[in-house]
Amino acid sequence: MGKLEHHFYDIGYLDTLAGQDTSVHRLDPRAKLITTAVFVAAVVSFDKYEISALVPFVFYPVFLMAAGNLPLTYVLRKILLVSPFAVLVGVFNPFLDRTTLMTIGSLPVSGGWVSFASILLRFTLTVGAAMTLVAVTGFNAVCMALEKLGAPRFFALQLLFLYRYLFVLVQEAMLMARARSLRVFNGKGMNLGAYGSLLGHLLLRTLDRAQRIHSAMWCRGFDGNIKTLKTLSMGWREFIFMTGWILLFVTWRLVDIPLWLGLTMGRFTG
Repeated sequence: MGKLEHHFYDIGYLDTLAGQDTSVHRLDPRAKLITTAVFVAAVVSFDKYEISALVPFVFYPVFLMAAGNLPLTYVLRKILLVSPFAVLVGVFNPFLDRTTLMTIGSLPVSGGWVSFASILLRFTLTVGAAMTLVAVTGFNAVCMALEKLGAPRFFALQLLFLYRYLFVLVQEAMLMARARSLRVFNGKGMNLGAYGSLLGHLLLRTLDRAQRIHSAMWCRGFDGNIKTLKTLSMGWREFIFMTGWILLFVTWRLVDIPLWLGLTMGRFTG
């Protein structure tokens, strides 16, 4: 339980990383959000058997991590933490799609294994890009950018509150689980009915605490608008950032760069 609590609260470190002052952090959140949205759309639009064509897209999250001074190991650990969801999505593909697409030496590789690898790669790219976006922008600023770009204000507010509410939910769950473990001996009494009772009490406790937090926000001047310390301003730096990366995404989507390089090198060596 302690390790789970540590890993979850460590997600809040993204907000700490967003407080840095680098060239990427200083960009307008709308520019980074639009660019990342185009990146995600380009990545998920590939065919299920595409792998090599996705490789160039690695450069975008790597660039954000390098320019934003983000710890690579931290981001990789968080991606690995949520990777079981992607594994569950594609784990049955090798059993359902047995058509041989290629051979590596004398070993045949079925389409199921190729599509499974493609799912994992696309998951890593999209989740990595989303995490780096939050780490170089801040979740408050991301929600504000959504609102400024035309998303309903209530949607942006609910998204922001959901993000904050998750920490409250997990904190209450950890407190209840710790209190329960101190009151039982060797796990006795932890049957299905006990877990149902815990879930009910967890919902009531988190709702009560959420209401207290909401009242405290109103007492401190919250008026329903998302505010950040930095003002939004789209300039030439944001235009260059968006245009450059979007052009690269379109090029990588239309041209299989690794295959093109392989054919080009083959002509020269041949």
